[in-house]
Order: sequence, then structure tokens, then C-alpha cells
Amino acid sequence: MKIAGFALLMVVALDVMSQGLVIPILNTIIMDPAQDLLPADTTVAVRQFDFGLAMGIFFLCWFLGAAYISKISDFIGRKEGILICLSGNLLGYILTIAALEVDSLALLLVARAVTGFTAGNQPIAQAALVDISENEQQKARFMGLVVMAISVGLVAGPLIGGLLSDADLLGEFASLELPFYCAALLVVVNMTLIIVFFHNQKRERRPFKIRPLEVFLTLWTAAKRPTVLKLSLVFFFAQLALNSFYVFMDNYFYSRFQFDTLQNALSLIVMGAGLGLASAFLVAPINARFDKTQTIIVSLAVMAVAAALSIVNPSPFLAYVLIILFIVPFAVYYPTALTMFSAAVDDSEQGWVMGVTVALYTLGAGIVSVIGGEMMSIDIHLPFVISMASLILALVLVFTLWRGGDIRALDQR
Repeated sequence: MKIAGFALLMVVALDVMSQGLVIPILNTIIMDPAQDLLPADTTVAVRQFDFGLAMGIFFLCWFLGAAYISKISDFIGRKEGILICLSGNLLGYILTIAALEVDSLALLLVARAVTGFTAGNQPIAQAALVDISENEQQKARFMGLVVMAISVGLVAGPLIGGLLSDADLLGEFASLELPFYCAALLVVVNMTLIIVFFHNQKRERRPFKIRPLEVFLTLWTAAKRPTVLKLSLVFFFAQLALNSFYVFMDNYFYSRFQFDTLQNALSLIVMGAGLGLASAFLVAPINARFDKTQTIIVSLAVMAVAAALSIVNPSPFLAYVLIILFIVPFAVYYPTALTMFSAAVDDSEQGWVMGVTVALYTLGAGIVSVIGGEMMSIDIHLPFVISMASLILALVLVFTLWRGGDIRALDQR
């Protein structure tokens, strides 16, 4: 059980690690005129558009694949679903290495699409952790550990990417490809652990129909479930705020403060460390003392303040402080929201409802990523403006939609 739980949490960590590893390197190879991926005379506006396109393709493909693969796991088994995703992750790393070797933006976009479509591991792993939970307390503990795994991934990704690509540290051994070789090796290790130590819980398997528009049907089903819909609307705008802040954070720091790859990697390390420490020391005592709705309201409000301050911040050092101010309340909000989603459905729908959360997350991230590059060419502060506005809207929805007895019941479960 312990090794199986570790393997599932490693799945979550590697899922998040891929983003933290890619974003600083992607920012460097696209935005830096000294790199060979794009012609040296490519304008800043075009570079920002290409950065947004690369990020947007990843998240939109993740949106299309996440709910589909997550629901498959309810039918064919969590183990099989996880292995499908890990295989796609491995292929994505291989294609990324090839794209960097031949300086091909088109191949890099294909790699981002493959990685995105099979990036549905996190909800499957979360559902698998729910499956092996013996009681509600252990389920809540596992959800907290999910956030811890996310923080590990956030730290490990930029750490691997920043250190293994830094010639000042590794000399001639450093390269932009080396971090992806390391990540591919970790994926192989994780696949081995899942194959050997994790076993599906016994449950009746039902026939599954392949429906290409599964993700839209999943969201449509959620829309017909009043309680899940109320949770989903708030969750969507909260995740939209996170992604608007997170996806373009490194791009903003490069344009505003001229951060290099290692400095941008440090920003993600700070974010991951804040997420991990908050999940370890704040989530449990706060959830034990306060209602979930109260916790979410305060968390979203503090995040909105951090986003607002980021708009007017003139200091590189304060930028790191504001990252902490933004991510610590998110670390409290996120597992609290997941616990409410889990409590809103029965055991047979855990994979489906976790797939809904990831579909909402990736839909928002895809939208922000595609339009974000164009927004930054207009004003580099606009992603933070969108983040703040989304959080305010999420709070308005909490106060207007979460008054019913169904939400109060989730507070007590």
C-alpha cells in the first residue's frame, strides 16, 4: 500500500514537473534571439504569440484528452489509464528532444500536443488514491498529499531544467536537451513502479463507448448536476486566475526584469516551495477549524490581492514575495475544493468528477495561453489583470450560488 501510494503521488509530481521543466526552457528558446529555434530577426510580438501558441496547444490538447482518459479509467481500470498517460508523456519528451536537436518549432508543437493529450494522469491518480482510501480522513489526507506532490513537481521541474541547462554549473555537459533526458528516465521509473506495485481495486467493469467529444459530454453532464455545476463555476474562474498568473509569469519576468532561464526556474521553485510548505502545515489545521466555504472565500480573496499587487510591483525581489502570497492561499484552496467535488458524487463517479476538474483547469489554461501572447504584446501586465478579475468573479459566484443546503452539506461531510 505504501509503495503503491508513493507511485501514485509520483504520477502527480511528474505530471506537474513536466510543466515546470518546460516553461522556463520554452521561454528561453522562443524569446531569446540568441537561440536558433526562431530566426534571429523575429519580432518580440511574434515570439510572444509563438510562446502562447506552444502553451495553448498543450493545454487545449490536455483539455480534449483529460476527461476522456479519466473516464476511461473508471471502465478499464486506473492502472491502465495511468500507463497510457505515462507512455504519452515519455513520447512527448522524446519528440521534444528531437525538436530541440533539429531546431523545429513545428515538431515542438507536435510534442506539446502529444504531451498535452495524455496529460490526464493527475485526476486518475487522485481517483486511485480515493479507491485505496479506507475512510474519509484518509481520503482528505491523500488529497493534501496530492498538493504536496504538486509542489514537489513544481520544484523538481524548474530545478532540473535550470541546473541541467546551465553551462556555468555543468560546463560542456549542460544543454537544453539534457533536462528532458532526465525527465524521460523518471517516467520510465514511475511506469515500472506502477506496473509492479499498484493494482486496481476490484470493481465491476462496464462496457465503454468511444465518443470523440467525450470532454464536452463530460462537462455537459456536470452542467446537469446542480451541486457539481455550482462548484465547477467557481473552480473554473479560480483555475483561470491561477493559469493566467502561472503560465505567463516567466514570460513577464523575462520582459519586465530580464530574468534568464535559471532566474525564471527559481520563480517556479519559489512557487513550488510555497505550495509544499502550505500544504504540509496549513491545509489540515485550517480545514479542521473552518468550514470549507469560509476557507475558499479567504483563500480566493488573498490571491486576488497578490495578483493586484503584481500589476504595480516595480521590484524583482518583491516579485518572488508576491508569488508566495499568491500560491500559499491556493495551496489551501485547491485540496479543499477537490474534497468538495469528491463529496458531491458517489464512489463510482470519482474518476469522472476529477476529470471534470482537470477539464475546467485545462480549458481555462488553453484559452489564456492562446490569447495571452497577444495580450502581452499590448500590455505585459494584462495576464495579472485577468487573474485578479477572475478571482473577484469567483468570489461573487461563491456568495451568490453557494447559499443552498447542498453546499452546506458538503461543508459537513
